[in-house]
Amino acid sequence: MLRKYSNHRTYLDNLKLGTLSAFSAGMVNVLSVIIFFAFTSNITGHYAILAQEISKGNWIQAAVVFLWILIFFTGSMFSNLLIIHGNSYVGRYLAHAIPIIIETICILIVGVYLQFFYTETLYETELLVTLLLFAMGLQNGLTASISNGSVKTTHLTGLTTDLAITLSMLTKEQFRNDIKVREKGKLLFSIMIAYMLGAIISGILYYEIKYYTFYIVCLTLCIVMSYDYYKLNITKYLFKGAYLLKKISSKDEENQ
Repeated sequence: MLRKYSNHRTYLDNLKLGTLSAFSAGMVNVLSVIIFFAFTSNITGHYAILAQEISKGNWIQAAVVFLWILIFFTGSMFSNLLIIHGNSYVGRYLAHAIPIIIETICILIVGVYLQFFYTETLYETELLVTLLLFAMGLQNGLTASISNGSVKTTHLTGLTTDLAITLSMLTKEQFRNDIKVREKGKLLFSIMIAYMLGAIISGILYYEIKYYTFYIVCLTLCIVMSYDYYKLNITKYLFKGAYLLKKISSKDEENQ
């Protein structure tokens, strides 16, 4: 899910990464709207708010919103820097996993702080929103970079447009017979559904278990991180088992 890069990735690789990460992004976005009245999985609305605050002359609030945009940008850039330069130092899997690890830590910090320390001050709210925006920037930068732009999971504006274009292409027979076009449509639709499911489930869970919902987001991201490690170990044991069986069979042939 994480160890493959760009054109080496299969449709199933992108599908698994897209649905799980979109599910977590949907959860985070709804939680931040409920608790902080702010979107954190995308920054489209923040540009409008920035323009509004500047036009009103609210320079302090404008600076805060600009910082939020910059933080999301920084998270995305940091992910891509790790992917570009980290492969030669820590290996591809770890270079791709580090952004998810940092994202999980950020979300965990927010959940713990809300549960034990939050006093609902404006300063705390702005700081926690900043952490979530950085986490979402990390995720979007990672998924978009390693999938060669095929998977973007933290916002649905561009995805909805891409899905509409893909569906319109399927009205022509030549595209209906193109497996890549069909797979793209399935991938985009799956990401959209996963995002919505995450959003709905987190909204329901929040009213039942409150801030513990953030820990469920972290669990989802841990599945993303551990999937490749688990798969690599299974493959290693299968190869080792096959080698041992071959060795045993060779000895049996020699004894005969």
